[in-house]
Amino acid sequence: MHLAPAARTRTTVALRTYIVEDNPTIRENLIATLEELANILAVGSAETENEGKAWLTENGPQWDLAIVDLFLKQGSGLGILHACKDRTPSQKLVVLSNYATPDIRKRCAQLGVDAVFDKSNEIDALIDFCVEQSSRA
Repeated sequence: MHLAPAARTRTTVALRTYIVEDNPTIRENLIATLEELANILAVGSAETENEGKAWLTENGPQWDLAIVDLFLKQGSGLGILHACKDRTPSQKLVVLSNYATPDIRKRCAQLGVDAVFDKSNEIDALIDFCVEQSSRA
């Protein structure tokens, strides 16, 4: 008996996502929204530059996406971006900030960031980015 090959379907894989955000309400709402709408799995979070840098650099194979705020309780998201410059090409690094000015976007691009989103009006674009990355995984 000959069976036809299974149809190829595009499946999505949950993106293992690390969040660096010092506001607990924003962090919790962001995780809940992205887990529901964008197929992410939160693997951890940090509130400070040192926590974020340490986890992301020590756990390289355990994350697919890092979402980083720029202004933190201690330090800056820019330090985290710099620490992640040697990540693998499949690992995506994005900034989610209230200060997504043209100058900040340029600086983030210089640090190799994959995308910058403004917290106040680009959450839908962040969700779309996550969905697209998940479908590529």
